[in-house]
Amino acid sequence: MCAGADRIREIMLAAHKQQLTNGSYMFFNVNLFNASSYGNGSWKREDEFDDDARQAYASLNTVTLLRTVKPEYENFSMEMKRSIEGLGLHDCNDCGNVNMFVEGFHDAMVLYSIALHEGMKNGYSKTNGTEITSHMWNRTFEGIAGQVSIDVNGDRVGDFSLMAMTNIEAGSYEVIKILKEVPKKEKEVENHSCGLGVSALTGVMVGAVLGALMLIAFYFFRKNYRITIQRRTRVEEPESMKHHQLREDSIRSNFSAA
Repeated sequence: MCAGADRIREIMLAAHKQQLTNGSYMFFNVNLFNASSYGNGSWKREDEFDDDARQAYASLNTVTLLRTVKPEYENFSMEMKRSIEGLGLHDCNDCGNVNMFVEGFHDAMVLYSIALHEGMKNGYSKTNGTEITSHMWNRTFEGIAGQVSIDVNGDRVGDFSLMAMTNIEAGSYEVIKILKEVPKKEKEVENHSCGLGVSALTGVMVGAVLGALMLIAFYFFRKNYRITIQRRTRVEEPESMKHHQLREDSIRSNFSAA
């Protein structure tokens, strides 16, 4: 699932009502931005359904970006919160949280600064984008939320957390597994166990894309099939009427002969 926190709660309550949360099924929620707008494992609402929601969420696993406890990140979060309050955005949803876009923008500026400094140190102009970009790729540095790794193609290697309810009575969530990207060479010899492995999020997204493609293919197949049937019907109708008319003419001629 990939939806808002309230919608995830509604789905889990419905599943619990249908007795699908008794251990026979596992539910996965993908939290894209570390924000409640995409479901963050929060089941408590101070309403009559809290107890059922707490039990239902025992079957819910949340895949999210790797969360950090670095002091620098905590200070950064507090500073961001003060800035938002200073702008008067008190009613903004999730304004108290620092999502991946804010983290990413911060780390992107750090990366650019490192690359710019190295490029100019080597005698290149700050307008030489090709040279500055080359210093961004194939690099690892410490970002505000943890280690940032950029591969040789310029793509960021992401790490994710798998969170689950570890104390059903208290309804508390903890990180139970860290899903890390590994180089392609290592992927070829990695353990093919029945666990989630490093491809949990990729599997979810690929499954969603394949499902959408299958629906689109079915739609066009059904549409083309209907058009084919309609064309055949138009062609066969005159022939059928022709045969029907010949039968009537034959019957009339037989009666006339009699």
